[in-house]
Amino acid sequence: MARRKIFAGNWKMYKKRQEALDLVKGLLAGIADIGEREVVVFPPSPWAKDVADLCRGSQMAVGMQNMHFEQEGAFTGEVSPLMVKDAGCRYILIGHSERRHVFGETDDDVNKKVMTALKNDIEPVICVGELLKEREKGLTEEVLKRQVVKGLAGVSAEQMKNIVIAYEPVWAIGTGKVATPDIADEAHRFIRKVVEGLYDAKTADLVPVLYGGSVKPDNIAGLFAKEHIDGVLVGGASLKVDSFLDIVRVK
Repeated sequence: MARRKIFAGNWKMYKKRQEALDLVKGLLAGIADIGEREVVVFPPSPWAKDVADLCRGSQMAVGMQNMHFEQEGAFTGEVSPLMVKDAGCRYILIGHSERRHVFGETDDDVNKKVMTALKNDIEPVICVGELLKEREKGLTEEVLKRQVVKGLAGVSAEQMKNIVIAYEPVWAIGTGKVATPDIADEAHRFIRKVVEGLYDAKTADLVPVLYGGSVKPDNIAGLFAKEHIDGVLVGGASLKVDSFLDIVRVK
């Protein structure tokens, strides 16, 4: 069975409501003939339900950018998994570098959210990646292994069918820098090897591993051509219809 090819757009803290809806309408008009590729958008949480309503029955799925690991409770400002489901979201972004390095989320926090997502039939997109100083010290594989192993703690081989991993070298996010296709592919290959060590080769071969980090129309072809890169998690270039469509429709 071939791995899923996923093109995801993380809108971060951008787009007012009408802007978000206009963006979705433009994207929906442009993805009617993309075949088996999956398109996912992660709008800001206030617009998630509106976006999901527009996408219902289409080839585009919707995810939330973050959620709490508790079902509900006195957690002011947080979003619960029940709210994620009620908004019509299929995916949840977990462990994005901004959550880890700006908001202080730990590997344990990531794992709790992964387990909560799976319990609630929400598909986690688990983000992993090294800082520039970690890469310069030769610690890339050590960091990736730790994040993958801890993030997947307690996840069964059967549940891995609903897991997506996104490799995001932190030094390439929003910086204009991008890992070369060879560097990215090697990191993806290593991540798959870690998953194989935790489970087996069959399980590892089915897990989609996406690349994220300054993905643009002019570098997508080189990235997507690589064996272990199954799609992308796009930031800024997903905020405009034309640029995101150029990425989604790469040959």
